[in-house]
Order: sequence, then structure tokens, then C-alpha cells
Amino acid sequence: MDYLTLLWLVPLVGMGVVLLAPKSFSRLISLVATGVTLLLSLMIWNAFDSSVAGHQLGVDVEWIPQFNIRYLVGVDGLSLALILLTAVIAIIGVVASWNIGAETHREGTEKAYFAMYLLLVSGMFGFFVALDLILFYLFFELTLLPMYFLIGVWGGPRREYAAIKFFLYTLFGSVFMLVAILALYFQSGAAGARTFSIPELAAMDLPVQIVNWLWFGFYLGFAIKVPVFPFHTWLPDAHVEAPTPISVILAGVLLKMGTYGLVRVNVQTLGNAGEHWWTFLAVMGVVNILYGSFCAMAQRDLKKLVAYSSVGHMGFVLLAIAARTPEGINGAIFQMVSHGLLSGMLFLVVGVIYVRAHHRYIVYPEDEAELEMYHIDQSKAGRLGFGGLATSMPVYTGVMTIAFFGSLGLPGMSGFIGEALSLMGAWRVYPTLTVLAAVGILVGAAYFLWTIQRMFLGEKNPEWAELPDINARELIALVPLAALVIILGVMPSLATDLSKASVHGLEVVQDMIAKFANL
Repeated sequence: MDYLTLLWLVPLVGMGVVLLAPKSFSRLISLVATGVTLLLSLMIWNAFDSSVAGHQLGVDVEWIPQFNIRYLVGVDGLSLALILLTAVIAIIGVVASWNIGAETHREGTEKAYFAMYLLLVSGMFGFFVALDLILFYLFFELTLLPMYFLIGVWGGPRREYAAIKFFLYTLFGSVFMLVAILALYFQSGAAGARTFSIPELAAMDLPVQIVNWLWFGFYLGFAIKVPVFPFHTWLPDAHVEAPTPISVILAGVLLKMGTYGLVRVNVQTLGNAGEHWWTFLAVMGVVNILYGSFCAMAQRDLKKLVAYSSVGHMGFVLLAIAARTPEGINGAIFQMVSHGLLSGMLFLVVGVIYVRAHHRYIVYPEDEAELEMYHIDQSKAGRLGFGGLATSMPVYTGVMTIAFFGSLGLPGMSGFIGEALSLMGAWRVYPTLTVLAAVGILVGAAYFLWTIQRMFLGEKNPEWAELPDINARELIALVPLAALVIILGVMPSLATDLSKASVHGLEVVQDMIAKFANL
């Protein structure tokens, strides 16, 4: 059975069913569709042989033969973990969206919301299984339209601005990526037959001068998606204005499309690019870590804090990819999965407090226009937004603490393993940059612990003394993520074993192994 095609086709069919069915069924249909994709991903996991380096369960069919464009899909250790992550985040996003109409004050629009949501899920799955660059690009672009509407229609007060900014930034990068794809196609003709097949292109001996230019073209497309400084400014705006489930999808999966693209194309296909490009990528990774961490510490809005923390944590992935060591690539894949789970948790817990208090401020802003925008009394300017929530919301406090401690890298949780593997992989190639990156871990611990102290400890704020604790539906969305964070923290081999053979099969990694063996 063609599991990989079903993986992206089921959400697409689900979207059609949602549009045709009565709006009261849209939530249930979406839950069933994402549940089926979760089952399919588990069946793919069961059928996958982790000892084999190449692609498995593949389908190769002629699509546009005049240009040798094929429907080519497959799965290997570089993509399987992200497919499983997408399946988990997708179904949890549906659970978190259960009352989306009421929570966003868009009652009656649930049918359109879930249709766009399933289209987004289809694009994400298709991207991770595509092995033809045209197919790869089409699925990459397919995620733009639904995300634009999901932010622009169901987002906050500045939703239109955030949606347009997200769309234009990503489209800007996509143009460079498309040019690089076409240039790679024509260049492949000089090295053999013209092809868009990623495995065939990876096996070609392309001139280094050409590879260097192509590397940067792809980098621009993926860097904006990650996002890498200075292309990061769309992310805080998108997160702040997006509804909670869409922030979960955005941080949990969409950002990983950028780093996965760097591994799949820049490392696997263009791995012989000049060393200056890999050093550049490592430097940008460290810039992301430090810039994102210090910006997170300065935030008063809890959701912006989490958004900037994502910028910082994705920097560890960039640094590990740039090293191209086995530990580095394995660490990058693991960190992508870990960050997907933890960022999903973080945005969900932010959504819990926002639904109850109708604001997310650790400290109220002093800007009168911002206070007015969120209908907050001017007398609260500069005061703590919460305080002592641990006594009135003990279960919520416990879940938030797990998410925060996992993100700051507490041993026994996935965040520690992801950061440790990434730094181990980078140390042999970039020891100085690795030391600088470790500073980001300290800053991350500081802003997460400071947030716990200001929101949950100390004197109780009488205004929020009677807030109801987290409910069963919210726990249903959060508990699986928390469990996976702890399970992967204790048994990281569940993820690292999936990618081990594929990572060692990469030619650029083999070159790095040989390089260090001769030292």
C-alpha cells in the first residue's frame, strides 16, 4: 500500500469532506482525518528499516515527462522523525481548535477554519515525503495560503499585518529557491541527465563554483522559514497574532521545514559547497541563539517570549547542521523533534492563560496604544500581569513548569538531549562558536525561571485569584506532548536510531568522519 501518498492525500480529502458536510461536523471530520494520518505514520514507522541508509516505501511515477518531473516520494531516517512529529502535532492542533470559533470571536466560521487547517497539514506531510524538487517546492508553497488565512482571519487585532508579513517574507525566499531549483536542473544536464530527483542530484559531481551559488539560493529560501536572523522579524508578529493552535503548528512543524530543507538539499545535495558557507551557517546559528535568547528575556508578552525562544532554540539546529558530523546531524534531527514538542506545549499553555485572563502579559506594557488595543485599563501600565498562580492553578503550574524546564534543557527531558547532541556535534568543527552557543542555554534558563517567579510565585494578584485551573480538554492536548518530552529525554535512542543509518550514509558526513579519523 502507498502509505506516503495517503499521508498527504487523507487530509486533502478530509478538507473536501469538511466543505461538503454540515459545519457542526467539521471538528469531528478533522479529528478523524488527522487520526488516520497518525495511524498511517505509525504504520510507516513499523514498516521502516532503520538499518538501511537509503529511501524506503518509495513511489516513482512519471508526471511531466518532457522535463523529467516525477511524482517521487520516499522516507528515510532524515524525514521519518519529522513525519511522526507532524502527525502528533496535527491531531493535537485539532483538539486545541475545538472551540476555535468562540475563542477567536469568529463563531460560524469553523468550517472554513478546519478546511484551511487540513490543507496546511496536507502540505506539511507532502513536503517531508517529496523527493522531486518540483514536488518539494509545490508542497512548500502549499503551506503558505492556508497559513495566511488562518492568521489573517482568526488572529488577533493586528492579524492582517502579521499574515501579509508572513506571506511576503516566505514568498521572497521561495523565489530564490525556485531560481536555484531551475539552475540546479539545468546544471545537472552537464553532469548527466537533467533531473529534479534529489537522490540523483546528490549522486552527481557538480562543480564547486556552481554549488556555492546554488547553496546560497536555497539557504535564503530555508533561512526565512526557520527563521534565521535578520529574516526573523515575521515570526514574533505571526505568533502573537495567530490563534493558539496555529502557533502550535507554526512553531512545532513549519519552522522545521526550513531546517529539514537545509539538511535535505544543502547538506545532502550540495554538501561539497565551500567551507566558508558552512562557517557562515554556524555563525548565523550562534547569532540566532544569542539574539533570540536575549530578546526573549526582554519580553513582557508571554507569547512573544516563547516566539523569541524559538528563534534561539532553532539556532542550535543550524549550528549542528553546519558541523556536518554524525553527532551534529543526528542532534539537529533530534532537536527539531524536541523543539516541536516543547514549543507546542509552550504555546498551548500560553493559550490556556489567555482564554481565562484575556491577556498574556508577564508585565503590563506602558504604551497607551497597546493597552487600548487589548482593552486593558491604563492604570495597570508597568505592573505585573499575574502573580501567585501556583495556588489558584496548581495543575496548570505543573504543566507549565514541565514545558519550561524541558525548554531550558533540564536533564531527563528531550531539550537537554537535543542541545547536548547539537553542541557535541559542533564542538569538533567549531569549538569557539560552541562555547558561545552554550551561553544561550544560561540565558534561556534565566528567562524561563524569571517568568515562573513572576507569574506563579510570590504574592497572589487579587485580580486573578479565582481563575479556573486547566480543564480536561486542554490536558488531553498537553499530556501527550509532556509524556513524549520525558520519554525522549530518558530514551533518546527512539529518535536517534531512526536517523543513524541515513546520517552515516550522507557523503558529506562520510567526508567529515574521514577528516577527523586522520587527525
